[in-house]
Amino acid sequence: MDGNYMSFGKNKEKIYAEDEIKTTFADVAGQDEAKESLGEIIDFLHNPEKYGEIGAALPKGVLLVGPPGTGKTLIARAVAGEAKVPFFALSGSEFVQMFVGMGAAKVRDLFSQANKKAPCIIFIDEIDAIGKRRDGMTTNDEREQTLNQLLTEMDGFDGRKGVVILAATNRPESLDKALLRPGRFDRRVQMELPDLEGRKAILQVHLKKVKHEEIDLDLIARATSGASGAELANIVNDAALRAVRNNSSSITTNDLEESIETVIAGAQRKGKVISDEEKRIIAYHEIGHAMVAAKQSHSAPVHKITIITRTSGALGYTMQIDEGERNLYSREDLENRIATLTGGRAAEEVIFNKITTGASNDIEQATKLARAMVTRYGMSKEFDMVALETVNNPYLSSDTSLSCSAETAARVDEVVLSIVKNAHEKAKKIIRENEAKMHELSEYLIQKETITGEEFMNILEN
Repeated sequence: MDGNYMSFGKNKEKIYAEDEIKTTFADVAGQDEAKESLGEIIDFLHNPEKYGEIGAALPKGVLLVGPPGTGKTLIARAVAGEAKVPFFALSGSEFVQMFVGMGAAKVRDLFSQANKKAPCIIFIDEIDAIGKRRDGMTTNDEREQTLNQLLTEMDGFDGRKGVVILAATNRPESLDKALLRPGRFDRRVQMELPDLEGRKAILQVHLKKVKHEEIDLDLIARATSGASGAELANIVNDAALRAVRNNSSSITTNDLEESIETVIAGAQRKGKVISDEEKRIIAYHEIGHAMVAAKQSHSAPVHKITIITRTSGALGYTMQIDEGERNLYSREDLENRIATLTGGRAAEEVIFNKITTGASNDIEQATKLARAMVTRYGMSKEFDMVALETVNNPYLSSDTSLSCSAETAARVDEVVLSIVKNAHEKAKKIIRENEAKMHELSEYLIQKETITGEEFMNILEN
């Protein structure tokens, strides 16, 4: 019989600590609040006596919460790099083993080695893989044993030794309450998507790594509203690759703009053949969006209009960029946005007296926005301030589920239809009133294929 037959309760893998982390807070931008919150831990690891005199204990665990790509792993490494302490990094899925007891053994080994290396930092990425709520409905003995062992270890070690546990997740709502109570994960640090100034700071960090000319950072930051740090890094890298393809020695603002468009709509499909008639319909469709946006107040200015097809399937698009960061939207703002979305279809109806499949994405977005106005934002007289819909996994899929009766759901559909219909009628009215300019602008777009917002406004206003 094999002598190792009874040994699968022990973990045979050695968990190594990285001793020299080069990442520092200088590599992390756009997360000033998170850095400030974590700076206290670094200070404690450098000067434990200062805290010991007053009787303050180091937080045992810090939970980093936020959407994918916001820098949770990066900032954990930066904390270790700033504190100059060993760094144990594991993913939650590494604890989930085939045999019951193996994950728990790995947790014991991790804490045993961390205590020997103290002061140090333990980082568990995607902790929801082992820390999911125990609901009593589904049983997974291995995962539950691993979680129980983690809870026990967090209770058992002395925070004054300088062992800090950092964990990251983008599903905080799924975590077990026992894991989140004070004394285990004492502190929760939000890593949200960066704001306008945050995006500028992130772009500056990544632009330092590449050769570039003078970049209009304000324009690029405004054009990337809602982008995460990882997406901004990808945009800068894509711009560098584009510069190489064009035999350029440095990145320009134009390279970055094209990279943003590639991320949003895909690369240009230069070989796709479109008939003159279809090209004309697409041009009027896009000018329709731009016209409705320009003729309404509280609408983001038009930045660019193109009828060059993209690999995402887009046959053209109109890009609007807000002049500043927006945090609150009024009912009028959202109704104007829906009207702008219906502007393409409205142009087809008014100019050609027919409708095409080109408005499918517009329809989807307009319906989604109108539904959110009714079910989540309380912007309808019929339902006042009643929440009719809940958002699941806000940091991931943002799926929604209705929390109302079937009769109410039917009435919601009627109100949503009314909002979209009114916006559609408004868009058609604007197109009819400006039909002469529609012809002039569309002919210009067909000739040039891509025009700027400035060119559009010059023709519209003269």
